[in-house]
Amino acid sequence: MYEDMTYEVIIKRMLDRVPKGLDKREGSLIYTALSAAAAEMQVMYIEFDTILKETFAQTASRENLIRRAAERGMEPRPATKAVIKAKATPSEVTILSGQRFRLGIYYYTVTKIVGDGVFHLESETAGEAGNRGSGRLIPIESITGLTSMEVTDLLIPGENEEDTDAFRAIYMSSFSEKTFSGNRKDYLIKTNGIPGVGATKITRAWNGPSTVKLTILDSNYNKASDLLIQMVQETIDPSGTGKGDGLAPIDHVVTVDTAEEVKVQIACTLEYEEGYEAETLKSMIKNAAEAYLKELRASWEGLGERGCIVRISQMEARILALEGIYDIKNTLINGAAENLELNEYQIPVYGGAEIDSRS
Repeated sequence: MYEDMTYEVIIKRMLDRVPKGLDKREGSLIYTALSAAAAEMQVMYIEFDTILKETFAQTASRENLIRRAAERGMEPRPATKAVIKAKATPSEVTILSGQRFRLGIYYYTVTKIVGDGVFHLESETAGEAGNRGSGRLIPIESITGLTSMEVTDLLIPGENEEDTDAFRAIYMSSFSEKTFSGNRKDYLIKTNGIPGVGATKITRAWNGPSTVKLTILDSNYNKASDLLIQMVQETIDPSGTGKGDGLAPIDHVVTVDTAEEVKVQIACTLEYEEGYEAETLKSMIKNAAEAYLKELRASWEGLGERGCIVRISQMEARILALEGIYDIKNTLINGAAENLELNEYQIPVYGGAEIDSRS
């Protein structure tokens, strides 16, 4: 707003106010005095512009956006810690809660002894850095009888602190989307705000009046683990009887579930440049297909009562964009030359590729 208030503009306005007949040339006493004042006034206008930008949520920096949002009882989601599952060999080895392990440069602490050599561990580092679904854990202190400790699953993904632009969008939408106790928006905000939850679909009256079904994905947009489902259930409606002991209103009987995974198998004929091998192509296609399918899973919540559609044209476009591949044809998805349409409770996951390649 004040970007036009430069030093040159300010000093000209000041000199124009000096009575005629007085010496106001550069170097004169009047000019020297006014130039110092003009410089300070330019700084003042710059500060005015900054204050204006920091006043409004659309342009405020993170610090002041958080202050503005606090007036509505909102704050950015903090970073959360990942929870992984690990299997000890031999299974009868004694490992206690609180014992620490290392995987690469990250450390994990045992939080639950499941039994039969299975343990739950929490990352000591908050954020996505602790998300590990495989790898060998090394004990920080020697554990008698332990041969190996392998990560078998990522139960609850860790999440980074909420991004400024994402938080800004949520804050701005809070003015247009009204939330009331137990309405759809209220359930979405409360469920997605639980650590580890990335997406939610809400089915009202799915099993009769006053019943609500929450179908969730984890924050990586994958099928939620049993542990995450249990945690969401306990947070929303722990008794499952609508007694109002959780975040759900009284008389709302809430059931938490996750989406069904549908494997997507690709078959196609490729023409590619010399110097590429079939296994290399399969690895490249796997990465491209997984990225496309993750995009679909990320859009799953916003589809409402519709399901994801895995499109042959999109799959071919992703594969053709790969280096070295210049043609693709005869593409099939799950054995059919047509798009794969899923229902609203299904999500697509990569199921492999059969490549007929020609160099």
